[in-house]
Amino acid sequence: MDADVIVVGAGPVGLFLAAELKLAGAEPLVLERLTTPSEEPKSRGLGVLATEALRRRGLGAQLAEADVEGTKDLARDHGSARGHFANIFKIVPREDRPRTNIWQPELERVLAKHAEGIRILRGHEVTALESDVDGVTVTAGKTWRAQYVVGCDGGRSTVRKLAGFAFPGTPALLRTVAGQVRFAGAIPPAGRYAGGTFLHGGSMVGVTEPASNPEPVTAAELAESIRRVTGADVVVEDFREERRFGDQARQADDYRRGRVFLAGDAAHVHSPSGGQGLNLGIPDAANLGWKLGAVLRGDKPEAFLDTYTRERHPAGEAVLRNTRAQSALLAPGPHVDALREIVGEVLDLPEANRYFADLLSGVRERYDFPYPAPAPVGEHCPDLELVDADGRTTRLHEHTRTGRGLLLIAEHPADPRVDVVPVTNTGPLLLRPDGVVAWAGEGPLDVALATWF
Repeated sequence: MDADVIVVGAGPVGLFLAAELKLAGAEPLVLERLTTPSEEPKSRGLGVLATEALRRRGLGAQLAEADVEGTKDLARDHGSARGHFANIFKIVPREDRPRTNIWQPELERVLAKHAEGIRILRGHEVTALESDVDGVTVTAGKTWRAQYVVGCDGGRSTVRKLAGFAFPGTPALLRTVAGQVRFAGAIPPAGRYAGGTFLHGGSMVGVTEPASNPEPVTAAELAESIRRVTGADVVVEDFREERRFGDQARQADDYRRGRVFLAGDAAHVHSPSGGQGLNLGIPDAANLGWKLGAVLRGDKPEAFLDTYTRERHPAGEAVLRNTRAQSALLAPGPHVDALREIVGEVLDLPEANRYFADLLSGVRERYDFPYPAPAPVGEHCPDLELVDADGRTTRLHEHTRTGRGLLLIAEHPADPRVDVVPVTNTGPLLLRPDGVVAWAGEGPLDVALATWF
């Protein structure tokens, strides 16, 4: 074996997964098609769950530093630092569980440093994959062999195609082109038009129109797209950092096929509305990494890995559902305009605003466990303040850098399976390495410990 696990793709999900595997005692190898990291600003932020996952591994200071400029950029480009549902910018972010505004190239630099010491081979494009009872052989220039392979190689995933995963879903309803643009002369006002939506803030411009229209790829075609939507003729002098995307929504039928797994966009693609891509992909990696480590160590049987699809597939379905709803609200036409007015009025209600904030942040996710337990069991635990018997105060993330399970309880003997942290200000909690609550004082603790450790 060349490694325990081959991770295909060195984007944020692949880098974080590799680091999680290393923390769990496994030996990962990352194969990346690109020769150098991409500077394309595909994403501009991490949601609550992704932010908390990285904070648990000691990256909070780096995220906080990047968030200062990222928040300024967001306000400049969108005209608001509030969250949005289908470009209705009214959602008040949760102060108790913050997200992070960070451009993807900067995030990848943070995660590359976090993954230092792990073999990352760039310029290695996967062209073949063969799985057998003992492992997986991957061809990428030469052949590599590992016990498992995880495709973190994006929406057009080669791993997904070579391994034969089905990828059902819906085609694009709308197409958007965005980028940094300099115009010569006047430009039309931003807003919704009969043919689509025209947005601009600072030098950032975006045009959304039906997917049946040609996809712009040059400055001249961007100008034509703006004319189709707004009716105005513009002159585009410069068009940089162009990004094109549709709102197709597809999800792999399973996230595991024998010894091959999918994570991030390889497992699910959807509209970027609401900035939920990395908030879905990073928790995929957090969920899978420690489980692969447990099986490789011999702590858990092979069937334990089936819990990955069982838990993360519904999370992907939920994001596809709300992004499809946002696409419906972004489509042009007077009927949609009327619906947007009503949704905007609904968002003025505090309870509804909180509902949408929680929907987009993922904090309403709850895994279905094999033993009965009420909430918060199955939910992602927030970054709690903890107080010990001597009155010393810490935060939860200060105790999670080992990647082990955590038992928060006033008094309990040491347990080799988890780290025990004596606390007096909260009820007893058992946390998995991915931050999910496995037990909260009701039912036998031994059952929860035996299930996950």
